[in-house]
This record gives sequence, C-alpha cells and structure tokens, in this order.
Amino acid sequence: MFLFPFTFLTLLILGGDATVWICRHLWSPVLLWAGGARLVVHGQENVDPRRPTIYVGNHQSTLDIPAHFVTVPVPFRYVAKSQLRWVPGIGWYLWIAGHIFVNRRNRQAAIQSLEIAGRKIRNGTSIFLYPEGTRSPDGRILPFKKGPFALALEARVPICPVTIEGTGKIMPKNSWDIVPGPVHVKIGKPIDTTAFAPDDREGLARAVRAVIIADSLELGGKGGDLEDAIAAAGHEGFSRPSPAAEKIS
Repeated sequence: MFLFPFTFLTLLILGGDATVWICRHLWSPVLLWAGGARLVVHGQENVDPRRPTIYVGNHQSTLDIPAHFVTVPVPFRYVAKSQLRWVPGIGWYLWIAGHIFVNRRNRQAAIQSLEIAGRKIRNGTSIFLYPEGTRSPDGRILPFKKGPFALALEARVPICPVTIEGTGKIMPKNSWDIVPGPVHVKIGKPIDTTAFAPDDREGLARAVRAVIIADSLELGGKGGDLEDAIAAAGHEGFSRPSPAAEKIS
C-alpha cells in the first residue's frame, strides 16, 4: 500500500516496465520476507529477456505473485482474473502497470482480453498466466483451461513452464495463517509452440501441464492427474462442473 503513490508517479514518469522493477526489487521481497519465504530458484538460465515468452505456472497461494516477480527477471505482464482489479494495493498496481484482466464469466470479454495480451506479445512483452484459473486448495496441479494456449498458438512464441512448490504451505488458500518455509521455483526449458497445430490448444495444454506435474514431483510436491488435464468450459479447477455447480445449473 505504501508503495502505491511511488509506483503511480514512476508509471507517469518512466512507464510500465519501471513499475515492474519496483515490484521485483521492493514490493515482492518485502512480502516474501514478511511471509517467511526462503526462495530457491532452479532453471533461471531458461529465461531469455531478448525474446517475448509466455510463462505458465501452477498456482498455490497469493505469495506466488511476488515469488514469480522475483524469480522470473523480465518485465512481464500478468494475465489476472478481473476480480483482482478491485483489490486495494495489488489491484491498483496491476491496473496502472498495464497487466491484463480477464473476465472469465463473459466469454466475449475474455477473448478480447486475450487479444490485448496477444498484441502485447507481438510488441515484445512477455506474459505470465495461471491456467488453473484458481489457487489449488491442496497443492495438486488442477486441470488447465485451454483459452491461454490459444493465445500461445496464435502468437507462436515459446512457453516456459514455471513450477512453484511451498507457497501453499506458507499461506494456504483462504487462510491468513503464515508458516515460514522454503519456496522452490523451477523454470522449465521453453516449449516450441510451432511444433503444435494452430488449433491444438488441448495438446499444448497437456504438454505444458505434464512438465509442471513432473517438476512438482521432483520438488517434493503432489503432482497431479495427467489424465484429468482440461478444465470444463466455464469452470475452474474441475474437468467437469462441480456437483454444486451442477445443482445451480
């Protein structure tokens, strides 16, 4: 919160990339320190700031955002769900710095948001997104939504799988209880999207998810079900609508 006025002035004077620098070097380290997170980074040599890249990560905790700012040292923009726009502090920052909000309840609006992301990529800006669409409640890798992979196939830029392990133990979903501990982030080798057919969203999603599951297990995490790979349309975290959602519908 106290960095917001400074961040806003920086945006006006220097532009959006400078605000990413502030988050990487000031805001994120403070949050990680406050949470007692001890970062361990693997595979940072797979980050190439000279090329636009889509970074795709699993999602365990609110702490993932500052952890990824620190461990992926390029001025990327997040693709975030639209509800975050109204969160004091982080929502304001995401808005003024030019990160992309997606309204997943409105398919047309979501498509338009991904088109904006596509323009940023074509202009040389890297993107970071969480295709599970929500934080995992138990650390297991949830099914992926296919939409983000349409963006990757259209832009024809590499995808770097990014696996995080430990933030869910420090600050679990829907909890403010903090238990300090290590956080491992592994940045995988870039995946060539041109090796996939232009409409093979599911194939690309499965390939990226398989790498993240394997790296999760390597880092001591729970991995995920390789077969339960693709989220149901309009739903997050389920390969089919949850029982509660089915009753509502």
